Formats: sequence, C-alpha cells, structure tokens
Amino acid sequence: MFDELVEIICNYVDVQPADVHEESRFMEDLGFTSFDFMSMLGEIEDTFDVEVEQTKAAEIRTVQEAVDYLETLKDA
Repeated sequence: MFDELVEIICNYVDVQPADVHEESRFMEDLGFTSFDFMSMLGEIEDTFDVEVEQTKAAEIRTVQEAVDYLETLKDA
C-alpha cells in the first residue's frame, strides 16, 4: 500500500518517489497545500475503494499515518 500511495503523492506534488518516506510530512516535507491534500484524498478513495472521514483526514500528518489509516479502512 505504501508504494501505491507514493505513486499517488507524486501526482500531486513535485517530488520523486525516492524522496517520499514513511516519516515524510505532507505539508512540511512534501509541499502539499490543503487543496492538494483534499484532492489527493479523492483519488485515494477511488483507488482503494474506501471512504475517508474528513475529521480523521485532518489528523493525518505523515505518509505512514496515511498508510496506517488506509489499512484500517481496508480491514473494516
């Protein structure tokens, strides 16, 4: 799931896949804006066939947090 998420991330910000790590923060390290992040969530929902809760999404800061959250949605 991490690799799939990295591919999606690279569609929204100008970073190379090798520069995206588990501890990378979306805003501070990867250069996401709020709009970029919300747009990416829509693609994540379509790609993984999940529904992201906006309140939970607002708490996600790092790539690993996003992976962990998506895994809980997939397991539900």
